[in-house]
Amino acid sequence: MSRMISGIFLSALMSIVMVLESGCGAFRASVQNEDVAAASATPLDTGYDFGDLRWLGDSIGSDLLSATVLDQDGKKPILVVMGIENRTDEHIDTKAITDTIRTRVINKGKASFVNESQRDNLLREQGYQLANCTPETRVLIGKQLGARYMLTGSLVKITKDSPRQVRLSKKEQVYFQLTMDVTDLETGLIAWTTQKERVRGASKPILGW
Repeated sequence: MSRMISGIFLSALMSIVMVLESGCGAFRASVQNEDVAAASATPLDTGYDFGDLRWLGDSIGSDLLSATVLDQDGKKPILVVMGIENRTDEHIDTKAITDTIRTRVINKGKASFVNESQRDNLLREQGYQLANCTPETRVLIGKQLGARYMLTGSLVKITKDSPRQVRLSKKEQVYFQLTMDVTDLETGLIAWTTQKERVRGASKPILGW
């Protein structure tokens, strides 16, 4: 009996080895290019991803391009990007959002932007970090850089889980809200504002991989 079991085990082991050596796709890692737009439409979880980045940057960029604050009788207003405050519990590269907004506006020829390296150099000279700047400090820096308008924002996140109950899966909803403002540095008034919301839901099995 033991010889029979050993023979079956050896035969099964040889079959696995032959499958692996034949290069079966199920046991090989693969990498392929994907369409960015298609991939953005199919999130893998409820966390912030590149689909959110593209959607937020593009939609806010479109809103800003149609704003009257950029209509200066043929003259390009000068803006300084003072960043987006990340008020979520995730590490989110908010600069990537403002980079997308700025790229859209510049490519349309609607405004000019102060080089961010000049802003960062000025912040270092004054001993401030962007996250610790007060609104008054930001206005002062914007004026020193020769900008007329300042672009700022804040990103918040709310997570809600399904209540405790007898179930086979756990449901989760994540809500993102991004608010962007353009402040007139001469008057201190908000010249333009917009707000974008993003809600994502997911259902995860309690038992699984």
